[in-house]
Amino acid sequence: MILYNITIKIDPAIQDEWIKWMKEEHIPNVLQTGLFTEYRMTRLLEQDESDGVTFAIQYLSNSMADYQLYKEKFAPALQQKVVDKYEGKFVAFRTLMEVV
Repeated sequence: MILYNITIKIDPAIQDEWIKWMKEEHIPNVLQTGLFTEYRMTRLLEQDESDGVTFAIQYLSNSMADYQLYKEKFAPALQQKVVDKYEGKFVAFRTLMEVV
């Protein structure tokens, strides 16, 4: 299994709106690609939140091939929607892991 992790720090002023948008629009759109089997959304605890609230969104994929297909075919447009909606109000980085 491949775990695709996006860690994102959000401006506290838009946190509630962002969570709602993620759960109602963005995450369902990612899952509709059929390339991930499940997801988990978490909030990091014991973090300095003076400059933002940190979340991690994790998607599980059955194979590296499925992840690569997502990355090439779907990720650019889906990521651009996040930028278009919340530009300047978040920072994000992505990591890829193998479940062992």
